[in-house]
Amino acid sequence: MRAVPTATAVLLLAAISGSSRGQVSRHAMESRDSQTELTGRMIDRLFYQDDSPGWGFGPVCVAALPAATAENLLKTEPIARREPYKPGAMLRRFLDSPAADFDEIVFAQRVSGRDHWYGNFGHYCDDSPYSNGALIKRDEKRFAFGEGARLCRLDLRTGRLKVLLDDPRGGIRDPQVHYDGKRILLSYRPGGTEAYHLYEIDVDGANLRRLTDGPDNDIEPIYLPDGGIMFCSSRCHRFVPCWRTQVAVLYRCDGDGKNVRMISSNAEQENTPWMLPDGRVLFMRWEYVDRNQLLFHHLWTVNPDGTGLMVYFGNQHRGLAMLDAKPVPGTDKVVVSFSPGHGRAEHMGPPTIVEPRCGPDDMSVARRITKRDFRDPYALSEDDFLVADDRGIYWMDGRGHVEPIYTPSADDRALPVHEPRPLRSRPREPVMSHRVQTGEDVGTFVLYDVYEGRNMKGVRRGEIEKLLVLEQLPKPANFSGGQEPLTIGGTFTLERALGTVPVEPDGSAYFEAPAVRSVFFVALDADDLSVKRMQSFTAVQPNEIVGCVGCHERRVRTPHTRDAATPQALRRGPSRIRPFDGMPDVQDFSRDVQPILDRHCAACHNADRRDGGVDLSGDLTPLYTTSYWTLFTHALVSDGRNGMGNRAPRTIGSSASRLMMLIDGTHHDARLSQRERALVRLWIETGATYPGTYAALGSGMYAVRFPEAVVRRRCAECHTAKKPSYRNVKKGAFYYQFGRREPPQPLLSSIQDIILIRHLAYYQLGESRLYQAYCNLSRPAKSLFLRAPLAKSAGGLAICSRAVFADTEDEDYQAIRAAIDAAAAQLAERKRFGMNGFVPNKFYVQEMQNYGILPRPLPREHPLDVYATDRAYWKSFWHNSQTHQGGASGQSAFSR
Repeated sequence: MRAVPTATAVLLLAAISGSSRGQVSRHAMESRDSQTELTGRMIDRLFYQDDSPGWGFGPVCVAALPAATAENLLKTEPIARREPYKPGAMLRRFLDSPAADFDEIVFAQRVSGRDHWYGNFGHYCDDSPYSNGALIKRDEKRFAFGEGARLCRLDLRTGRLKVLLDDPRGGIRDPQVHYDGKRILLSYRPGGTEAYHLYEIDVDGANLRRLTDGPDNDIEPIYLPDGGIMFCSSRCHRFVPCWRTQVAVLYRCDGDGKNVRMISSNAEQENTPWMLPDGRVLFMRWEYVDRNQLLFHHLWTVNPDGTGLMVYFGNQHRGLAMLDAKPVPGTDKVVVSFSPGHGRAEHMGPPTIVEPRCGPDDMSVARRITKRDFRDPYALSEDDFLVADDRGIYWMDGRGHVEPIYTPSADDRALPVHEPRPLRSRPREPVMSHRVQTGEDVGTFVLYDVYEGRNMKGVRRGEIEKLLVLEQLPKPANFSGGQEPLTIGGTFTLERALGTVPVEPDGSAYFEAPAVRSVFFVALDADDLSVKRMQSFTAVQPNEIVGCVGCHERRVRTPHTRDAATPQALRRGPSRIRPFDGMPDVQDFSRDVQPILDRHCAACHNADRRDGGVDLSGDLTPLYTTSYWTLFTHALVSDGRNGMGNRAPRTIGSSASRLMMLIDGTHHDARLSQRERALVRLWIETGATYPGTYAALGSGMYAVRFPEAVVRRRCAECHTAKKPSYRNVKKGAFYYQFGRREPPQPLLSSIQDIILIRHLAYYQLGESRLYQAYCNLSRPAKSLFLRAPLAKSAGGLAICSRAVFADTEDEDYQAIRAAIDAAAAQLAERKRFGMNGFVPNKFYVQEMQNYGILPRPLPREHPLDVYATDRAYWKSFWHNSQTHQGGASGQSAFSR
């Protein structure tokens, strides 16, 4: 029985037909995400009963409720009618067929997550308004899961339900039945605890035993044919590069939970591993190395020992999250949830059959079974599937027809159904030989011909002389869906320059790389300028040899036979990566690049002498520096840029960056030393980031709160946008057009608005800068927002068509100046990275303490070296041949 509010009219939306059928759910009533806020007094004992055949309510409107008087209230709760259980026609057809080798299924019930498809375990990084809407808040943490769970066993012939494990405050997920059909592997979070761990339980509910432990989450386990277990885990200690939730990537362990080993080095999520009949593991990988963060989460395979990583399907097709993929028995096909766009909560999407007979990029072999959204598809044949949603479990045929086979009772509807799987024994897949030698620290790459591949038109044979080896560096914390303050519309992660390896005249390369580290490559010419950039990542296991045909080659082809001779690189031993001596491997703009601009550029390009309208001074703006904004608004730098990937040759990186031409001595004798030029080049190739530390995240941004009435009164006459912005960044706002660059924008003063509007996340080179960037917080009087409309006689630039402010005593000028001064005072007090007295975001510190990198409590007498902290963090999960696992954590990160 639930209370509902009284009002003249109340609209109860889809939450009723989702998590509740037969009564209004507490989740629907209390959710901050409800589409309609329910207000008014509460009426007790108002009951809704659903008589529909398994589908639940549509939207319900309750209008003009009577007063809550005794005669209008139910005296007792009515009993919902439930027909005796009887298998439907589709289920009976299967049960009566020779293919029916089981009578029972197992499934989990738990509170469904409300976040993205990956946001259903672990804790949020911060205490933002979004995170404060979490289902559970405990000990200053906000968690992405709810409380209450059951593990159930259902007899499909009789409808008899047996609860194997019941925990009203815990979490249960991802059951998988062992090959012998006698035990179940699951992820379980006992009530009152924070982390999921791997457990086993007998199929009769006896002998529950924990396999893994520790502070991290172990989820989505599967049995491996070699006796081990593969699973996803947050032991990787990283956060989603574009969100506030934790990351889980592939790990494996022995069948008893011992000898846990990191399989994947991904900075992003991996999800729902499952065995293929040939002995490989199929899984979903979300990855982006400077390509769009929302669009690439597709199917990959890997061997049970971590070797042989390869794309399986869809990685060239954006806009689908391919989740919960499993083989279709007796075929080469898989069934997968094609969760639309960036993926829906709890993996909801149309079940789809995929048969990659034409390679991994041919979408014509994908057939959607039904338009209706389900989750957790499990194929029993090409015409029989188990699927689930919040309302129950269904049998689905190959044409998309469904019939309900289990609907929770009224008392259990707050716990939606997940992961239905048959309870039966099954044969093991083939056991692959293990090729990993954990006592080694490196693996080897073999590139047959760098000139072979897609989108290589115009690259002359012999043009490429080296490969620059870069490493994507995961984030220990994150506080939004954008890149700020890391970049303006570019990379979401820091990147390390490991060094270079040679490419032979025939295009071949053979080299070592550190094991279980995310590396990617840039092909360089004789001048060390970029020719072609890889915008994905790869990795090797210890002692693994990974080969590829060429640069972004088609996955359905083998090496050409232009020369039967052994590739030149293989006629010698593998090269070792040659590092850049005396230069930082992780670039920091203010520390490494700004001093070069100060020495060679700022004399002509500063706040007072803006030759060419360019200011390259290092003055701080509310976000970034004046110089950093200038490089992107004038398109002087072509960085990794958040885009679609596989760009044409020389269209990205150092070759496409005008800045490299302006510092070669031809532009007013701005001739850099060889080392200075290399620093700028490597800064561009590593993503052209602003900070060189993740400690900058969630800090140092102090926006000017423009006096909008003043600005509109004095500026709108000339600067009202003449046409709509192609980025509608704030509904109902007044749009200005300052200068000729597009798009026009409103005056945004909220950091949250600035982040959410996607102006920064999707900023393209040459666009108008955020109008906040016209404010100088280092020297407020030098702000372009003040000086452009100020008369030259008063020290202004008079860039506007007329002098809007005759002098600095103008009250409106003073109002704008006061707003800039206020932001400058905030920055001076609270600091930005690189400033004396800077203290990182407290949640960055807390996560580093959670990982054992920083001590708890943090000694106040020791200044924190944030660069050393980051390095200790990255080193903590490097493969260590001495321990056969990630490196030891807790290394000192204090300045010495």
